[in-house]
Amino acid sequence: MIEKEKRVSPRSQSRRVALQALYQWQMTFEEPAVIIRQFQEDQRLNNLDLELFKELFGEVVSQAESLDEIYGSYLDRAVSMIDPVERAIMRLGVYELKNKPEIPYRVIINEAVELAKRFGAEESHKYVNGILDKAAKALRPHE
Repeated sequence: MIEKEKRVSPRSQSRRVALQALYQWQMTFEEPAVIIRQFQEDQRLNNLDLELFKELFGEVVSQAESLDEIYGSYLDRAVSMIDPVERAIMRLGVYELKNKPEIPYRVIINEAVELAKRFGAEESHKYVNGILDKAAKALRPHE
């Protein structure tokens, strides 16, 4: 029997598609507007929170270096050596930890772990979880 995939919330879908757009940007260095236009043409921006997608993609692209600095200090290797999927997930997670205080840090980390399970290497979710947990303690000491 084939198990049906759980229904994904529009916010979670926004994170998934933002991850895919970030990955494409990291690999091609295309202008974000070009990637957004391609995603619109491919109807990949349906059934999601479009404003959240645009914020996540646009802000993570514009803040990539400063986001890398935040989580980079917790890595066991250079940021450039991190798999591009995991790098994009950690950028998304750190962006939300830093800029979305209305979202509990556990929700942000859980979303990132789910993205790593779905799109990352086999055990990458454990690595992502550990790094984002350290970043959360530094960025949100009050939680």
